[in-house]
Amino acid sequence: MYFRQIGLPDDTSTSFFLWGVRQSGKTTLLKERFPNALFIDLLQAEQFDRYQREPYRLRQEILGTTTSRARQIVIDEVQRLPMILNEVHSLIENEQIAFAMCSSNARRLRRGGVNLLGGRALRFRLHGLSAYELGDDFDLERLLNTGFVPSIYDSSRWRDYLDAYVYDYLVTEVANEAKLRNLPGFSAFLTSAAISDTEIVNFVNNASDCGVTSQSVKNYYEILVDAMHGDWLPSFRRRPKRRVTRMPKFYFSDVGVVNVLARRNQLERESIGFGQAFESWVFHELQTFNEYRRQREPITYWRLSSGSEVDFILGDMKVAIEVKATRRTSTKHFKGLRELAKDHPEVQRRILVCSEDTSYVTDDRIEVLSENDFVKRLWDGEITSKG
Repeated sequence: MYFRQIGLPDDTSTSFFLWGVRQSGKTTLLKERFPNALFIDLLQAEQFDRYQREPYRLRQEILGTTTSRARQIVIDEVQRLPMILNEVHSLIENEQIAFAMCSSNARRLRRGGVNLLGGRALRFRLHGLSAYELGDDFDLERLLNTGFVPSIYDSSRWRDYLDAYVYDYLVTEVANEAKLRNLPGFSAFLTSAAISDTEIVNFVNNASDCGVTSQSVKNYYEILVDAMHGDWLPSFRRRPKRRVTRMPKFYFSDVGVVNVLARRNQLERESIGFGQAFESWVFHELQTFNEYRRQREPITYWRLSSGSEVDFILGDMKVAIEVKATRRTSTKHFKGLRELAKDHPEVQRRILVCSEDTSYVTDDRIEVLSENDFVKRLWDGEITSKG
């Protein structure tokens, strides 16, 4: 059991949505945080059928329970029955009853005019395990192979479970949820997108690889975003002195999923695949910290048309972070950070995250952080709070 760092409300008077992909630990987390909550599990056929036929039964049952006002009410997999949110809305508004609503696929709830309670419920997203949450169990090589799903990371048969997770859930269930008719095209897209994970997206090339149109590829990417299986990373374009790249990058939310889709074998240090997974992991840590600590700092990347690049920019040039999965840094690894300083001398900090054994600072004030030091300083708030 890992202590999740997400800052959920610690009282029973606040309603909220908790988004997160399947098996990210939403139900376990809420049972731990609210042990006295009334749980309604819409994966259970009996409960689903009852509320599907008569949604008002939710209101009747809750108002008929004398203790309901004193504890949180959890509705698990609420996206399976969007109509029930009208009853939730009424109970929040008229009876001041608080709800925690979990969803493993927000696509149904974000589209089609579904009642999202008009700001009456806060929104949180539970990401996969972070290195900080793993604590002493943090093993980078294992994490970059298994991915961030708690049950898969802990399993001795992690590859079998990872294969099942990808093909039974991501490929099939997500495609069915999106009502896709061209399942082979979507499956080919997933492989193409995984191979180009962490890179600038070229819709035309992806479409050619998959045998579908560019518009279909754009729709497929949006399906992944809606299902919380990936996120866009936009380019930093404020006040450029030289021509910069404007196209976004795309990062899958779990490196284990990428490994299966891209047909990677066991990742080992110094391999190309390990380097890509290492960069994806750093983005995962940054994004998870940013959301859990409510930093609200935009994360972007910076790249000159000539090729020089910095992987992540936090805020308006508050912190620049380059990622290199190397045990021995050299001059070439600092090129992007040094080019950035020429165009943006206002950058407050420049950091290189790598696999060196110890951290150090270069003569021109670039901070070189080992992977473990990066995790500690990030989650201690030192990287984002100090200029």
